[in-house]
Amino acid sequence: MSETETRSKAPQSQPVPKPWIEAIHAYVPGKSAGKDGRPLIKLSANENPLGTSERALAARAKAPSLYPDPDSKDLRARLGALHGIDPARIVMGTGSDELLNLAAQGYAGPGDEVIYVRYGFSVYDIAARRCGAEPVVAPDADYGTDVEALLALVTARTRVVFVANPNNPTGSFLPSGEIARLHAALPADVLLVIDQAYGEYVAPEDDDGALALAAAHENVLVTRTFSKIFGLAGERIGWATGAPGIVATLNRIRGPFNVSNTGQAMAGAALDDMAFVERSRVHNRDERARFVEKIAALSNHGLRPLPSQANFVLVLFEGRLTAETAFEGLAERGYIVRWLPNQGLPHGLRITIGHAHDMDAIAGALREMAEAAQ
Repeated sequence: MSETETRSKAPQSQPVPKPWIEAIHAYVPGKSAGKDGRPLIKLSANENPLGTSERALAARAKAPSLYPDPDSKDLRARLGALHGIDPARIVMGTGSDELLNLAAQGYAGPGDEVIYVRYGFSVYDIAARRCGAEPVVAPDADYGTDVEALLALVTARTRVVFVANPNNPTGSFLPSGEIARLHAALPADVLLVIDQAYGEYVAPEDDDGALALAAAHENVLVTRTFSKIFGLAGERIGWATGAPGIVATLNRIRGPFNVSNTGQAMAGAALDDMAFVERSRVHNRDERARFVEKIAALSNHGLRPLPSQANFVLVLFEGRLTAETAFEGLAERGYIVRWLPNQGLPHGLRITIGHAHDMDAIAGALREMAEAAQ
């Protein structure tokens, strides 16, 4: 029976979305206000507390209001020069979110499977379902990525594997040997997408080797963003690199003019100010270490900070003080962080690393609440 005949026998009163679209739970961004609408200090979205490079801000005013370069040629050339990548192997996106969705759309569809790790970035589930593929969730290893668990789920239907490194929302990190082992064990027709949204926060000596894998193999795509360490979240600029065939596929289906003139200008200027990036990385490293030390001192109250290579720390509440109570208590004190019950983490708070005085205030508040809960 044709689709037209089926439709005539069962008329609908309105357009009906595909069942895989109805199964999507829309992405929920980090909040910036309390229940009463009162603005709070926002440590829920992993934004850079140091703001944006002055060079990038200055470039914003000079951007024209005409249609932007649809191929972002100058920006791709700058990225290529910085990372030693042929610009032809770089594709730009409206944030790395667009590129993650395009990777699934380009290589998976109904009847296919997309694998990602439990406690992974919530966009992976959306990307899989959006193209009609079946999301397959691999067990974690103490909230981190388990390579063996991922590989055990690979079948003839697997088309894409997503790995965030560092991982969001847990902050866990796979070293280069594990990334290489994962890739080596995957079939050649499976696309490995390594999401490095927080890659610039990793110390250079701890590089996971993903860019080198993308340069050497036909089935690796690495995505990055200007939203985090560069402080350009509002401009929505992402980029990815991989084999020419992968880049060509993403270019076929990405949005036209998908990076604005302002975004291209600011991102290019930001790349000219790597001193700001290094200052942001060092600030994050030092403040994260101080914060983790303060929270680890509360282990007798059931608080456990997970190891993190990103610009946030996931704190688990395994004692009398619950994550929900702590979330509300911090809001009362003027801070909004990320409580994650919708990601299977009702006992966790993801806390962005902010200014020193803010991290001290949060650590002090958590100590106060933990002691009061005993």
